[in-house]
Amino acid sequence: MNCGRIFFFVSDTAADVLVLGGGPAGAWAALAAAHAGARVVLVDKGRCGSSGPTAKGSVALWNIPPGRAREEAVERSFRHGGELGDPEWMHRVLEETHRRVEQLVRWGYQFPGERAGRPARVRLDGARYLGRMRRSLIVAGVRILDHHPALQLLVDSDGVVSGAAGVRARNGFDSWTVRAGAVVLATGGCAFLSGGAGSDVDTGDGLLMAAEVGGELSGMEFSNAYALTPVGDRRCAAVADEVPGPNMAPAPDLALHFATLYDESGTALGGAGFGSRAEAFAALADGRRVYAALDEIPGPLRKQLARTPLFAAPGSARVPLRAVLEGTVRGTGGVRLAGFDCATTVPGLFGAGDVTTREPVTGAVGGFGGQGGAWAISSGVWAGAGAAGFAGRRPRVGKARPAPGAGLNATAGIDPRAVVGLVQEHTLPLRRSYWRSAGSLRDSIAELDGMWPVTEADLGGTGPDRLRARQAAALLAVARWTKYSALARAETRGMHRRTDHPGPASDWRVRLRAGGVESVWVRPEQCDPGETPQHADLTPA
Repeated sequence: MNCGRIFFFVSDTAADVLVLGGGPAGAWAALAAAHAGARVVLVDKGRCGSSGPTAKGSVALWNIPPGRAREEAVERSFRHGGELGDPEWMHRVLEETHRRVEQLVRWGYQFPGERAGRPARVRLDGARYLGRMRRSLIVAGVRILDHHPALQLLVDSDGVVSGAAGVRARNGFDSWTVRAGAVVLATGGCAFLSGGAGSDVDTGDGLLMAAEVGGELSGMEFSNAYALTPVGDRRCAAVADEVPGPNMAPAPDLALHFATLYDESGTALGGAGFGSRAEAFAALADGRRVYAALDEIPGPLRKQLARTPLFAAPGSARVPLRAVLEGTVRGTGGVRLAGFDCATTVPGLFGAGDVTTREPVTGAVGGFGGQGGAWAISSGVWAGAGAAGFAGRRPRVGKARPAPGAGLNATAGIDPRAVVGLVQEHTLPLRRSYWRSAGSLRDSIAELDGMWPVTEADLGGTGPDRLRARQAAALLAVARWTKYSALARAETRGMHRRTDHPGPASDWRVRLRAGGVESVWVRPEQCDPGETPQHADLTPA
Protein backbone atom coordinates (compact mmCIF):
# COMPACT_ATOMS: atom_id res chain seq x y z
CA MET A 1 0.00 0.00 0.00
CA ASN A 2 1.23 3.47 -0.85
CA CYS A 3 1.45 5.37 2.44
CA GLY A 4 3.24 8.42 1.06
CA ARG A 5 1.98 11.94 0.63
CA ILE A 6 -1.72 12.39 -0.08
CA PHE A 7 -2.85 15.60 -1.73
CA PHE A 8 -6.40 16.57 -2.62
CA PHE A 9 -7.58 19.87 -3.95
CA VAL A 10 -10.62 20.80 -1.92
CA SER A 11 -12.70 23.90 -2.48
CA ASP A 12 -15.91 22.74 -0.82
CA THR A 13 -16.60 19.24 0.49
CA ALA A 14 -18.64 17.50 3.18
CA ALA A 15 -18.05 14.97 5.93
CA ASP A 16 -19.74 13.60 9.00
CA VAL A 17 -16.74 14.43 11.19
CA LEU A 18 -13.96 16.91 10.46
CA VAL A 19 -10.76 16.57 12.49
CA LEU A 20 -8.46 19.59 12.67
CA GLY A 21 -4.92 18.39 13.36
CA GLY A 22 -2.92 15.32 12.40
CA GLY A 23 -0.87 14.64 15.52
CA PRO A 24 -1.54 11.66 17.79
CA ALA A 25 -4.76 13.10 19.26
CA GLY A 26 -6.15 13.96 15.84
CA ALA A 27 -5.18 10.58 14.41
CA TRP A 28 -6.87 8.67 17.24
CA ALA A 29 -9.95 10.89 16.94
CA ALA A 30 -10.23 10.29 13.19
CA LEU A 31 -9.79 6.54 13.67
CA ALA A 32 -12.44 6.39 16.40
CA ALA A 33 -14.91 8.37 14.28
CA ALA A 34 -14.24 6.20 11.23
CA HIS A 35 -14.67 2.99 13.22
CA ALA A 36 -18.02 4.38 14.42
CA GLY A 37 -19.14 4.52 10.80
CA ALA A 38 -18.61 8.24 10.13
CA ARG A 39 -17.19 9.75 6.96
CA VAL A 40 -14.09 11.49 8.21
CA VAL A 41 -11.89 14.22 6.79
CA LEU A 42 -8.66 15.11 8.61
CA VAL A 43 -6.82 18.35 7.81
CA ASP A 44 -3.35 19.15 9.07
CA LYS A 45 -1.30 22.34 9.05
CA GLY A 46 1.77 20.28 8.13
CA ARG A 47 1.93 16.67 7.03
CA CYS A 48 -0.07 14.22 9.10
CA GLY A 49 2.40 11.75 10.53
CA SER A 50 5.55 13.84 10.41
CA SER A 51 4.82 17.32 11.76
CA GLY A 52 4.52 18.48 15.34
CA PRO A 53 6.56 17.78 18.49
CA THR A 54 5.69 14.06 18.65
CA ALA A 55 7.30 13.41 15.27
CA LYS A 56 10.60 14.95 16.40
CA GLY A 57 11.42 12.70 19.32
CA SER A 58 10.09 10.14 21.75
CA VAL A 59 6.79 10.12 23.64
CA ALA A 60 6.35 9.06 27.26
CA LEU A 61 3.13 7.23 28.12
CA TRP A 62 1.29 7.05 31.44
CA ASN A 63 0.60 3.35 30.95
CA ILE A 64 0.10 1.34 34.13
CA PRO A 65 -1.67 -2.05 34.30
CA PRO A 66 -4.67 -2.40 36.63
CA GLY A 67 -3.81 -2.97 40.24
CA ARG A 68 -2.36 -1.24 43.26
CA ALA A 69 0.36 0.47 41.21
CA ARG A 70 -2.33 2.25 39.20
CA GLU A 71 -4.15 3.33 42.35
CA GLU A 72 -0.93 4.72 43.77
CA ALA A 73 -0.18 6.55 40.51
CA VAL A 74 -3.54 8.28 40.63
CA GLU A 75 -3.07 9.29 44.26
CA ARG A 76 0.42 10.58 43.53
CA SER A 77 -0.71 12.52 40.44
CA PHE A 78 -3.56 14.12 42.38
CA ARG A 79 -1.22 15.35 45.10
CA HIS A 80 1.50 16.43 42.70
CA GLY A 81 -1.03 18.42 40.67
CA GLY A 82 -1.98 20.64 43.59
CA GLU A 83 -5.23 18.69 44.13
CA LEU A 84 -6.82 20.25 41.06
CA GLY A 85 -7.09 16.96 39.17
CA ASP A 86 -9.97 14.51 39.08
CA PRO A 87 -9.22 10.88 40.05
CA GLU A 88 -12.14 9.61 37.95
CA TRP A 89 -10.68 11.21 34.82
CA MET A 90 -7.24 9.82 35.72
CA HIS A 91 -8.53 6.27 36.04
CA ARG A 92 -10.38 6.57 32.75
CA VAL A 93 -7.26 7.83 30.98
CA LEU A 94 -5.12 5.03 32.40
CA GLU A 95 -7.67 2.40 31.38
CA GLU A 96 -8.12 3.76 27.84
CA THR A 97 -4.39 4.19 27.31
CA HIS A 98 -3.67 0.65 28.45
CA ARG A 99 -6.31 -0.67 26.05
CA ARG A 100 -4.98 1.31 23.09
CA VAL A 101 -1.36 0.35 23.78
CA GLU A 102 -2.44 -3.28 23.47
CA GLN A 103 -4.11 -2.33 20.18
CA LEU A 104 -0.85 -0.81 18.92
CA VAL A 105 0.95 -4.04 19.76
CA ARG A 106 -1.65 -6.06 17.82
CA TRP A 107 -1.05 -3.74 14.85
CA GLY A 108 2.61 -4.73 14.96
CA TYR A 109 4.13 -1.72 16.67
CA GLN A 110 7.25 -2.68 18.63
CA PHE A 111 8.03 -0.57 21.65
CA PRO A 112 11.65 0.58 22.02
CA GLY A 113 13.61 -1.51 24.47
CA GLU A 114 10.87 -4.08 25.07
CA ARG A 115 12.23 -7.36 26.32
CA ALA A 116 10.57 -10.77 26.45
CA GLY A 117 8.64 -11.21 29.66
CA ARG A 118 9.34 -7.64 30.79
CA PRO A 119 7.19 -5.25 28.77
CA ALA A 120 8.29 -1.63 28.87
CA ARG A 121 5.41 -0.02 27.05
CA VAL A 122 5.85 3.44 28.49
CA ARG A 123 7.71 5.18 25.66
CA LEU A 124 7.00 5.50 21.95
CA ASP A 125 9.28 6.43 19.09
CA GLY A 126 7.39 9.45 17.80
CA ALA A 127 8.14 9.07 14.10
CA ARG A 128 7.33 5.34 13.96
CA TYR A 129 4.24 5.84 16.10
CA LEU A 130 2.79 8.54 13.85
CA GLY A 131 3.76 6.60 10.75
CA ARG A 132 1.79 3.64 12.09
CA MET A 133 -1.17 5.89 12.83
CA ARG A 134 -1.14 7.39 9.33
CA ARG A 135 -1.24 3.94 7.75
CA SER A 136 -4.16 3.02 9.99
CA LEU A 137 -6.02 6.17 8.91
CA ILE A 138 -5.59 5.28 5.25
CA VAL A 139 -6.81 1.74 5.83
CA ALA A 140 -9.84 3.10 7.73
CA GLY A 141 -10.81 5.31 4.78
CA VAL A 142 -10.05 8.66 6.42
CA ARG A 143 -9.48 11.42 3.87
CA ILE A 144 -6.22 13.14 4.77
CA LEU A 145 -5.55 16.70 3.63
CA ASP A 146 -1.91 17.61 4.28
CA HIS A 147 -0.77 21.24 4.38
CA HIS A 148 -4.34 22.49 4.83
CA PRO A 149 -4.26 24.78 7.89
CA ALA A 150 -7.69 25.70 9.25
CA LEU A 151 -8.38 29.39 9.87
CA GLN A 152 -12.04 29.60 10.91
CA LEU A 153 -14.83 27.40 12.21
CA LEU A 154 -18.20 27.33 10.46
CA VAL A 155 -21.38 27.79 12.50
CA ASP A 156 -25.04 27.49 11.54
CA SER A 157 -27.84 29.86 12.48
CA ASP A 158 -28.18 28.18 15.89
CA GLY A 159 -24.49 28.53 16.70
CA VAL A 160 -23.73 24.83 16.15
CA VAL A 161 -20.24 24.22 14.77
CA SER A 162 -20.65 22.85 11.25
CA GLY A 163 -17.20 22.59 9.72
CA ALA A 164 -14.17 24.76 9.06
CA ALA A 165 -12.47 26.82 6.39
CA GLY A 166 -8.83 27.45 5.67
CA VAL A 167 -6.14 27.64 3.04
CA ARG A 168 -4.05 25.11 1.17
CA ALA A 169 -0.49 26.00 2.14
CA ARG A 170 0.97 24.71 -1.11
CA ASN A 171 0.45 25.62 -4.76
CA GLY A 172 -1.21 28.98 -4.54
CA PHE A 173 -2.81 29.13 -1.11
CA ASP A 174 -6.30 28.38 -2.45
CA SER A 175 -9.18 28.45 0.04
CA TRP A 176 -10.97 25.32 1.18
CA THR A 177 -14.17 24.61 3.11
CA VAL A 178 -15.28 21.36 4.73
CA ARG A 179 -18.84 21.18 6.07
CA ALA A 180 -19.39 18.57 8.76
CA GLY A 181 -21.87 17.37 11.33
CA ALA A 182 -19.24 17.75 14.06
CA VAL A 183 -15.68 19.03 14.40
CA VAL A 184 -12.83 17.73 16.56
CA LEU A 185 -10.21 20.31 17.51
CA ALA A 186 -6.83 18.60 17.76
CA THR A 187 -4.61 21.46 16.64
CA GLY A 188 -2.14 21.26 19.53
CA GLY A 189 -1.21 23.86 22.11
CA CYS A 190 0.76 27.07 21.88
CA ALA A 191 4.55 27.27 22.27
CA PHE A 192 4.78 30.93 21.14
CA LEU A 193 7.23 30.07 18.32
CA SER A 194 9.90 29.54 20.96
CA GLY A 195 11.95 27.15 18.84
CA GLY A 196 11.05 23.86 20.55
CA ALA A 197 11.48 20.82 18.31
CA GLY A 198 8.42 20.47 16.08
CA SER A 199 6.51 23.23 17.85
CA ASP A 200 6.49 25.57 14.85
CA VAL A 201 2.95 24.36 14.10
CA ASP A 202 1.77 24.95 17.69
CA THR A 203 0.64 28.58 17.48
CA GLY A 204 -2.63 28.39 19.43
CA ASP A 205 -4.91 28.47 16.37
CA GLY A 206 -7.43 26.03 17.81
CA LEU A 207 -7.76 27.91 21.10
CA LEU A 208 -8.59 31.12 19.26
CA MET A 209 -11.07 29.40 16.95
CA ALA A 210 -12.84 27.86 19.92
CA ALA A 211 -13.04 31.16 21.81
CA GLU A 212 -14.39 32.96 18.75
CA VAL A 213 -17.47 30.71 18.72
CA GLY A 214 -18.02 31.06 22.47
CA GLY A 215 -15.83 28.28 23.81
CA GLU A 216 -14.33 28.46 27.28
CA LEU A 217 -10.77 27.81 28.41
CA SER A 218 -9.42 26.49 31.69
CA GLY A 219 -6.06 26.29 33.43
CA MET A 220 -4.43 28.95 31.28
CA GLU A 221 -2.26 30.09 34.18
CA PHE A 222 -0.54 26.69 34.02
CA SER A 223 0.93 27.48 30.63
CA ASN A 224 4.53 28.30 31.50
CA ALA A 225 6.16 24.90 30.98
CA TYR A 226 9.82 25.10 30.00
CA ALA A 227 12.23 22.50 28.67
CA LEU A 228 15.98 22.36 29.09
CA THR A 229 18.07 21.96 25.96
CA PRO A 230 21.78 22.33 25.26
CA VAL A 231 22.94 25.74 24.13
CA GLY A 232 23.29 25.65 20.37
CA ASP A 233 20.57 23.02 19.82
CA ARG A 234 18.66 24.23 16.77
CA ARG A 235 17.00 20.99 15.67
CA CYS A 236 13.68 22.79 16.02
CA ALA A 237 14.45 24.87 12.96
CA ALA A 238 13.38 21.89 10.83
CA VAL A 239 10.41 22.45 8.58
CA ALA A 240 7.07 21.01 9.57
CA ASP A 241 7.07 18.22 6.97
CA GLU A 242 10.62 16.98 7.56
CA VAL A 243 10.52 13.23 8.15
CA PRO A 244 12.88 12.04 10.90
CA GLY A 245 14.94 8.98 10.12
CA PRO A 246 14.30 5.60 11.78
CA ASN A 247 17.40 5.97 13.95
CA MET A 248 16.67 9.48 15.12
CA ALA A 249 18.61 10.33 18.26
CA PRO A 250 16.56 10.80 21.42
CA ALA A 251 15.57 14.32 22.39
CA PRO A 252 18.04 16.07 24.71
CA ASP A 253 15.23 16.58 27.24
CA LEU A 254 15.00 12.80 27.69
CA ALA A 255 18.76 12.44 28.12
CA LEU A 256 18.87 15.25 30.65
CA HIS A 257 16.48 13.31 32.86
CA PHE A 258 19.44 11.11 33.75
CA ALA A 259 22.04 13.84 34.18
CA THR A 260 22.92 15.83 37.27
CA LEU A 261 22.55 19.57 36.75
CA TYR A 262 25.00 22.13 38.15
CA ASP A 263 25.12 25.89 38.33
CA GLU A 264 28.18 27.93 37.36
CA SER A 265 29.69 27.53 40.83
CA GLY A 266 29.64 23.75 40.52
CA THR A 267 26.79 23.27 43.00
CA ALA A 268 24.45 20.39 42.17
CA LEU A 269 20.87 21.53 41.64
CA GLY A 270 18.43 19.36 43.54
CA GLY A 271 19.96 15.99 42.72
CA ALA A 272 19.41 13.88 39.61
CA GLY A 273 16.28 13.62 37.48
CA PHE A 274 13.29 15.91 37.29
CA GLY A 275 13.78 17.10 40.86
CA SER A 276 16.56 19.39 39.68
CA ARG A 277 14.50 21.12 36.98
CA ALA A 278 12.87 23.76 39.17
CA GLU A 279 16.23 24.80 40.64
CA ALA A 280 17.76 24.91 37.16
CA PHE A 281 15.04 27.16 35.82
CA ALA A 282 15.27 29.38 38.87
CA ALA A 283 19.03 29.68 38.38
CA LEU A 284 18.62 30.56 34.70
CA ALA A 285 15.92 33.10 35.59
CA ASP A 286 18.37 34.71 38.01
CA GLY A 287 21.00 35.01 35.27
CA ARG A 288 23.21 32.11 36.35
CA ARG A 289 24.54 29.51 33.92
CA VAL A 290 23.45 25.88 34.22
CA TYR A 291 25.27 22.76 33.02
CA ALA A 292 24.49 19.04 32.67
CA ALA A 293 27.03 16.33 33.49
CA LEU A 294 26.73 13.79 30.67
CA ASP A 295 28.81 11.08 32.35
CA GLU A 296 25.75 10.04 34.35
CA ILE A 297 23.63 9.27 31.29
CA PRO A 298 23.19 5.47 30.84
CA GLY A 299 25.57 3.85 28.35
CA PRO A 300 23.10 2.87 25.58
CA LEU A 301 21.47 6.29 25.61
CA ARG A 302 24.85 8.04 25.66
CA LYS A 303 25.91 5.96 22.64
CA GLN A 304 22.87 7.16 20.72
CA LEU A 305 23.54 10.75 21.67
CA ALA A 306 27.15 10.44 20.57
CA ARG A 307 25.86 10.33 16.97
CA THR A 308 24.98 14.00 17.23
CA PRO A 309 27.67 16.72 17.11
CA LEU A 310 25.96 18.40 20.02
CA PHE A 311 26.92 15.62 22.44
CA ALA A 312 30.13 14.52 20.76
CA ALA A 313 32.21 15.37 23.81
CA PRO A 314 34.09 13.39 26.46
CA GLY A 315 31.81 11.59 28.88
CA SER A 316 32.77 13.85 31.74
CA ALA A 317 31.98 17.06 29.84
CA ARG A 318 29.46 19.47 31.24
CA VAL A 319 27.15 20.87 28.58
CA PRO A 320 25.68 24.38 29.01
CA LEU A 321 21.88 24.49 28.98
CA ARG A 322 19.19 27.00 28.11
CA ALA A 323 15.46 27.11 28.76
CA VAL A 324 12.90 26.86 25.96
CA LEU A 325 9.27 27.76 26.60
CA GLU A 326 6.85 24.97 25.71
CA GLY A 327 3.78 26.92 26.82
CA THR A 328 0.55 24.98 26.75
CA VAL A 329 2.11 22.14 24.72
CA ARG A 330 3.68 20.66 27.84
CA GLY A 331 1.65 22.80 30.19
CA THR A 332 -1.94 22.27 31.21
CA GLY A 333 -4.24 25.00 29.92
CA GLY A 334 -6.58 24.73 26.97
CA VAL A 335 -10.16 24.51 25.79
CA ARG A 336 -12.53 23.45 28.56
CA LEU A 337 -14.38 20.16 28.12
CA ALA A 338 -17.93 19.56 29.27
CA GLY A 339 -17.92 15.79 29.70
CA PHE A 340 -16.25 12.43 29.18
CA ASP A 341 -17.09 12.49 25.45
CA CYS A 342 -14.71 15.48 25.17
CA ALA A 343 -17.45 17.81 23.97
CA THR A 344 -16.62 21.46 24.52
CA THR A 345 -19.10 24.03 25.80
CA VAL A 346 -20.04 24.80 22.16
CA PRO A 347 -22.45 22.36 20.43
CA GLY A 348 -20.85 20.42 17.60
CA LEU A 349 -17.29 21.12 18.76
CA PHE A 350 -15.15 18.45 20.45
CA GLY A 351 -11.55 18.67 21.64
CA ALA A 352 -8.59 16.32 21.99
CA GLY A 353 -4.94 16.51 22.95
CA ASP A 354 -2.94 19.61 23.82
CA VAL A 355 -5.53 22.09 22.57
CA THR A 356 -7.73 21.08 25.52
CA THR A 357 -7.18 21.58 29.22
CA ARG A 358 -5.51 18.65 30.95
CA GLU A 359 -6.36 19.83 34.46
CA PRO A 360 -8.52 16.77 35.22
CA VAL A 361 -5.46 14.56 34.66
CA THR A 362 -2.42 16.69 35.52
CA GLY A 363 -3.84 19.39 37.78
CA ALA A 364 -1.50 22.35 38.16
CA VAL A 365 1.50 20.68 36.53
CA GLY A 366 2.26 19.55 32.99
CA GLY A 367 2.20 16.03 31.63
CA PHE A 368 5.90 15.38 32.27
CA GLY A 369 5.28 11.86 33.57
CA GLY A 370 3.65 10.60 30.38
CA GLN A 371 0.19 11.99 31.09
CA GLY A 372 0.39 14.14 27.96
CA GLY A 373 0.96 11.16 25.69
CA ALA A 374 -1.78 9.20 27.44
CA TRP A 375 -4.17 12.14 27.20
CA ALA A 376 -3.59 12.44 23.44
CA ILE A 377 -4.63 8.82 22.97
CA SER A 378 -7.56 8.78 25.37
CA SER A 379 -9.06 12.15 24.56
CA GLY A 380 -8.63 11.45 20.86
CA VAL A 381 -10.60 8.22 21.08
CA TRP A 382 -13.35 9.81 23.17
CA ALA A 383 -13.61 12.96 21.05
CA GLY A 384 -13.78 11.00 17.81
CA ALA A 385 -16.49 8.69 19.11
CA GLY A 386 -18.38 11.63 20.64
CA ALA A 387 -18.23 13.63 17.43
CA ALA A 388 -19.43 10.67 15.37
CA GLY A 389 -22.36 10.19 17.72
CA PHE A 390 -23.25 13.89 17.61
CA ALA A 391 -23.09 13.95 13.81
CA GLY A 392 -25.23 10.83 13.57
CA ARG A 393 -27.96 12.35 15.73
CA ARG A 394 -27.86 15.71 14.00
CA PRO A 395 -30.29 16.56 11.21
CA ARG A 396 -28.83 17.45 7.85
CA VAL A 397 -26.32 20.30 8.14
CA GLY A 398 -27.82 23.44 6.67
CA LYS A 399 -26.30 26.75 5.76
CA ALA A 400 -23.22 27.68 7.73
CA ARG A 401 -21.00 30.72 7.77
CA PRO A 402 -17.40 31.28 8.87
CA ALA A 403 -17.14 32.71 12.36
CA PRO A 404 -15.58 36.19 12.30
CA GLY A 405 -11.99 36.21 13.46
CA ALA A 406 -8.99 38.42 14.10
CA GLY A 407 -6.13 38.53 11.63
CA LEU A 408 -8.32 37.76 8.63
CA ASN A 409 -8.63 41.17 7.00
CA ALA A 410 -8.26 41.29 3.23
CA THR A 411 -5.42 43.77 3.48
CA ALA A 412 -2.62 44.21 5.98
CA GLY A 413 -1.98 47.44 7.83
CA ILE A 414 0.54 45.93 10.26
CA ASP A 415 3.34 43.41 9.90
CA PRO A 416 2.51 40.22 11.85
CA ARG A 417 6.14 40.09 12.95
CA ALA A 418 5.49 43.13 15.12
CA VAL A 419 2.70 41.26 16.89
CA VAL A 420 4.77 38.11 17.31
CA GLY A 421 7.71 40.13 18.64
CA LEU A 422 5.58 41.79 21.31
CA VAL A 423 4.06 38.46 22.34
CA GLN A 424 7.46 36.80 22.64
CA GLU A 425 8.83 39.71 24.65
CA HIS A 426 6.14 39.03 27.27
CA THR A 427 6.15 35.21 27.18
CA LEU A 428 9.52 33.66 26.34
CA PRO A 429 11.80 35.14 29.06
CA LEU A 430 11.92 33.25 32.34
CA ARG A 431 11.54 36.55 34.17
CA ARG A 432 8.16 37.02 32.46
CA SER A 433 6.71 33.52 32.63
CA TYR A 434 8.62 31.36 35.13
CA TRP A 435 8.57 33.99 37.88
CA ARG A 436 5.40 36.08 38.03
CA SER A 437 4.17 39.00 40.07
CA ALA A 438 1.20 41.34 39.93
CA GLY A 439 3.39 44.16 38.66
CA SER A 440 4.95 42.25 35.76
CA LEU A 441 1.65 40.64 34.83
CA ARG A 442 -0.21 43.94 34.74
CA ASP A 443 2.57 45.41 32.63
CA SER A 444 2.25 42.56 30.15
CA ILE A 445 -1.53 42.75 30.09
CA ALA A 446 -1.48 46.47 29.36
CA GLU A 447 0.84 46.06 26.38
CA LEU A 448 -0.84 42.95 24.99
CA ASP A 449 -4.32 44.45 25.38
CA GLY A 450 -3.12 47.58 23.63
CA MET A 451 -2.07 45.52 20.62
CA TRP A 452 -5.37 43.64 20.29
CA PRO A 453 -7.49 46.42 18.67
CA VAL A 454 -4.68 46.99 16.17
CA THR A 455 -4.66 43.26 15.42
CA GLU A 456 -8.40 43.17 14.80
CA ALA A 457 -8.35 46.23 12.57
CA ASP A 458 -5.09 45.93 10.65
CA LEU A 459 -3.82 42.34 10.66
CA GLY A 460 -4.47 40.29 7.54
CA GLY A 461 -3.40 39.76 3.95
CA THR A 462 -3.60 37.19 1.20
CA GLY A 463 -1.71 34.01 0.38
CA PRO A 464 0.94 33.05 2.94
CA ASP A 465 0.53 36.44 4.64
CA ARG A 466 -3.01 35.43 5.59
CA LEU A 467 -1.76 32.37 7.45
CA ARG A 468 1.02 34.30 9.20
CA ALA A 469 -1.43 37.00 10.24
CA ARG A 470 -3.86 34.47 11.69
CA GLN A 471 -1.09 32.76 13.63
CA ALA A 472 0.06 36.08 15.05
CA ALA A 473 -3.50 36.83 16.21
CA ALA A 474 -3.70 33.42 17.89
CA LEU A 475 -0.37 33.92 19.68
CA LEU A 476 -1.56 37.27 21.01
CA ALA A 477 -4.91 35.86 22.14
CA VAL A 478 -3.29 32.97 24.02
CA ALA A 479 -0.75 35.27 25.66
CA ARG A 480 -3.57 37.47 26.99
CA TRP A 481 -5.48 34.51 28.44
CA THR A 482 -2.36 33.22 30.18
CA LYS A 483 -1.51 36.59 31.71
CA TYR A 484 -5.04 37.34 32.89
CA SER A 485 -5.35 33.87 34.45
CA ALA A 486 -1.94 34.13 36.10
CA LEU A 487 -2.85 37.49 37.62
CA ALA A 488 -6.14 36.12 38.88
CA ARG A 489 -4.54 33.18 40.72
CA ALA A 490 -2.98 34.99 43.68
CA GLU A 491 -0.97 32.05 45.00
CA THR A 492 1.78 29.62 43.99
CA ARG A 493 0.56 26.19 42.87
CA GLY A 494 2.22 23.68 40.57
CA MET A 495 4.05 25.36 37.72
CA HIS A 496 2.37 28.71 38.48
CA ARG A 497 4.82 30.67 40.66
CA ARG A 498 4.00 34.09 42.09
CA THR A 499 6.87 35.89 43.80
CA ASP A 500 4.34 38.08 45.61
CA HIS A 501 2.28 35.04 46.71
CA PRO A 502 4.95 32.37 47.32
CA GLY A 503 2.77 29.64 48.80
CA PRO A 504 -0.45 27.75 48.01
CA ALA A 505 -3.72 28.95 49.55
CA SER A 506 -6.55 26.63 50.58
CA ASP A 507 -9.22 28.90 49.11
CA TRP A 508 -7.50 28.72 45.71
CA ARG A 509 -7.94 24.96 45.32
CA VAL A 510 -10.23 25.78 42.43
CA ARG A 511 -9.93 25.79 38.65
CA LEU A 512 -10.14 29.04 36.74
CA ARG A 513 -12.21 29.37 33.59
CA ALA A 514 -11.33 32.02 31.03
CA GLY A 515 -12.64 33.31 27.75
CA GLY A 516 -13.45 36.32 25.69
CA VAL A 517 -11.61 37.70 22.70
CA GLU A 518 -12.07 41.45 22.69
CA SER A 519 -12.45 41.54 26.50
CA VAL A 520 -10.86 38.73 28.49
CA TRP A 521 -12.67 37.36 31.54
CA VAL A 522 -11.55 34.93 34.27
CA ARG A 523 -13.69 33.34 37.00
CA PRO A 524 -13.66 30.24 39.22
CA GLU A 525 -15.19 27.01 37.96
CA GLN A 526 -15.99 25.41 41.29
CA CYS A 527 -15.18 25.50 44.98
CA ASP A 528 -14.21 22.92 47.53
CA PRO A 529 -17.30 21.56 49.30
CA GLY A 530 -18.30 23.77 52.18
CA GLU A 531 -16.06 26.64 51.10
CA THR A 532 -17.13 29.88 49.52
CA PRO A 533 -14.34 31.68 47.70
CA GLN A 534 -13.84 35.35 48.40
CA HIS A 535 -13.27 36.04 44.72
CA ALA A 536 -16.59 36.77 43.02
CA ASP A 537 -15.01 37.92 39.77
CA LEU A 538 -11.37 37.22 39.00
CA THR A 539 -11.10 39.42 35.92
CA PRO A 540 -8.33 41.95 36.64
CA ALA A 541 -9.34 45.59 36.66
